[in-house]
Amino acid sequence: MKLALFDLDNTLLAGDSDFEWAQFLIAQGVLDREVHEAKNQEFYDHYKAGTLDIHAFLDFQLAPLSRHPRAELDAWHREFMATRIRPMIGEPARTLVRRHRDADDLCAIVTATNSFVTGAICREFGIEHLVATIPATEDGLSGRFTGQPRGTPAFKAGKIERVEAWLEALGLWWGAFETSHFYSDSHNDLPLLAKVSHPVAVDPDATLRAHASAADWPVISLR
Repeated sequence: MKLALFDLDNTLLAGDSDFEWAQFLIAQGVLDREVHEAKNQEFYDHYKAGTLDIHAFLDFQLAPLSRHPRAELDAWHREFMATRIRPMIGEPARTLVRRHRDADDLCAIVTATNSFVTGAICREFGIEHLVATIPATEDGLSGRFTGQPRGTPAFKAGKIERVEAWLEALGLWWGAFETSHFYSDSHNDLPLLAKVSHPVAVDPDATLRAHASAADWPVISLR
């Protein structure tokens, strides 16, 4: 058995779904442009620099989910998929995923972006498993979000913790696999890249590119 893990934003996608979701809500008039656009860019810049406070970011990113009924959010998300996400999915990314799926590898997207935003994207790729930051919901049948995360965010070393919990739930562990791949663009993913047997840098940022070169990791492009 082999394991194939994929980062999502700027890896399988030619863009960042977290950033684009906020920009989509701004364009819809759901969020105030003057208040939120600069803050969204600021968090994105911190992410790229490796200085993101994930909890402050989640307070910002998950709060809008708590203000609207789930049915309304789902309707917005369908439009978001059509107008923002599918145009960011290139054939090379689909081909890479298809190659691992056709080989019957156990595949998962592993992303810091919350599961509400990324669940449909995971399904778009035909990947059964998603390891993502989980937005908490209220008790009851409404499915309404609280605006807070549940459990450890799937960010930096948190990705390892979340992947291991997912594998354990399947009755598996790292040693169950002949090989393990992880594809990522970001130096924020260095902990998980160092954990797998086959780390692959995908259109990497400058820090990850330098690390990959020094460690003799493969560097590929999906653009």
